[in-house]
Amino acid sequence: MSRWYITVSIPYVNAAPHVGYALELIQADALARSHRQAGDEVRFLGGTDDHALKNVIAAEAAGLAPTELVATNGDRFLRLAEALGISFDDFIRTSSDVRHAPGVERLWRRTAERGDFYRDLYEGQYCVGCEQFYAARDLIDGCCPEHTTTTEWVSEENWFFRLSRYTEQIVEAITSGTITIEPECYRNEALAFLASGVQDISVSRSQRRARGWGIAVPDDPDQVIYVWWDALANYVTALGYGTNDGAFQKWWLGADERVHVIGKGILRFHAVYWPALLLSAGLPLPTRLYVHPYLTAEGVKISKSAGNGPDPAGLVDAYGADALRWWMCHEVPPSTDADFSVERLVARANEDLANGLGNLASRVAAMVIRFRGGAIPSPTRQLDAEQARLQQSVAALEQALRQRIDAFDFRAAALSITDVVGSLNRYIERIRPWQLAREEKGQPPADPHELDQVLGLLAQIVGQVADAATPLIPEGAERLRHQIGGSGVDVQPTFPRLEVTAPKTT
Repeated sequence: MSRWYITVSIPYVNAAPHVGYALELIQADALARSHRQAGDEVRFLGGTDDHALKNVIAAEAAGLAPTELVATNGDRFLRLAEALGISFDDFIRTSSDVRHAPGVERLWRRTAERGDFYRDLYEGQYCVGCEQFYAARDLIDGCCPEHTTTTEWVSEENWFFRLSRYTEQIVEAITSGTITIEPECYRNEALAFLASGVQDISVSRSQRRARGWGIAVPDDPDQVIYVWWDALANYVTALGYGTNDGAFQKWWLGADERVHVIGKGILRFHAVYWPALLLSAGLPLPTRLYVHPYLTAEGVKISKSAGNGPDPAGLVDAYGADALRWWMCHEVPPSTDADFSVERLVARANEDLANGLGNLASRVAAMVIRFRGGAIPSPTRQLDAEQARLQQSVAALEQALRQRIDAFDFRAAALSITDVVGSLNRYIERIRPWQLAREEKGQPPADPHELDQVLGLLAQIVGQVADAATPLIPEGAERLRHQIGGSGVDVQPTFPRLEVTAPKTT
């Protein structure tokens, strides 16, 4: 048994969540559930990033105080997680959680003690959407490469962090595997950035430009701690770093795996900036970064600002959490953006869940009811060669899923389930249990033990498939276990066929 601390990135809450963020929640939740299922200790953290300037701007546009806006929108992110069945153990809000500010201040002071801060004038192109400065070479036609919006020229005196001091240590951590980055293409991207010549970074903003929103720099109240420093610290402040170190001792210092699940757009912050801050503070590094691509709509990245994606909560209302979770796992490649549409969501759910896994369970349940009055028989004979192969493939399924999830390849994990379902359906078509019952007139009496063997094995295997599928579709897996359980069976479909409706957009 090992100890896993798993986190997702905390999003800005300037608007309602979009369906792309649901991808990160689902993947991280599948990872957490997989390791709980293996008997590992798991702590799974989510939260909201409240101190962004874009949150202040959104609040002003809505005629609200920033505290009111982040509370309202933060609730929407939490409700989305609940609708998707995300198994968070903790949820932190950086503006209101009493654990956060003391931990940020402690981290700042530890870094200051190392002599890693200095004041300097900064001039550069700034994207409010990213809360990030960009070098001219990084802009695309003068626009932010992430948001494709025009940056603004900013000139002010800030506190700087000596990022360049830690470049070699971070390169060594990544190349040695101290920090594993999956998929490999993102590891290569992080190393390329480090090789390009890392500069020191600005880590504070003036109170004036921050509009008084954020955590003041210790001993310099005219400056606010840069939102990314503030946000990254949540991974340790949520454990009581700066307030009560008990959970921090257990889950950061004592964890076997410290895991961040993030989108590719914030790789630099987690693969370079965050490790440097931890090195400066004398704290252990994360052990794994799992990086996911983006969802697009007709080839364009889905984002809150673009408003070009369906409301994920609306998708769950219309089609259920299982359908959305399954699509995210089955259709999103490890390192390539995936184009999302409601039509694709419905088609995949119908093919794999309704017609595949759900139909398999319903067929088995119907035969148990028809031939054994709803009582699941127990196999009494030694398995033949084909039955033994089926049982072995299913017995290996849970471990195969765990390995594929740990490789951050959810598509392969989902395909391993559909492969087994296909094998079981082919077995049913070949063995034809209804013929083993020999109900036709003039047929010799059937051997009841032969039919019991087949039906009992099929029911047992469906239950094993449900257990294996739990990290990906926990609600549907629970319904499958109820449909074919020890006390009997139910023919009601676990996964009904879906029809395309018109869900609301964000």
